[in-house]
Amino acid sequence: MGADDRIKNTAEDLKGKAKEATGKVTDNERLEAEGKMDQAKADLKNAGEDVKDAFKH
Repeated sequence: MGADDRIKNTAEDLKGKAKEATGKVTDNERLEAEGKMDQAKADLKNAGEDVKDAFKH
């Protein structure tokens, strides 16, 4: 299950990067901020996965 979560988190991170890039190109600050927020969420989720993995091993 951990690998599935990491894949989902990576997908969310990539989606956030795409939103951020699109926001920069179109000068849409709201979209750029949403992209950064998506990336931050993915990073937090990955940190949670790291903690889970640390306790398993």
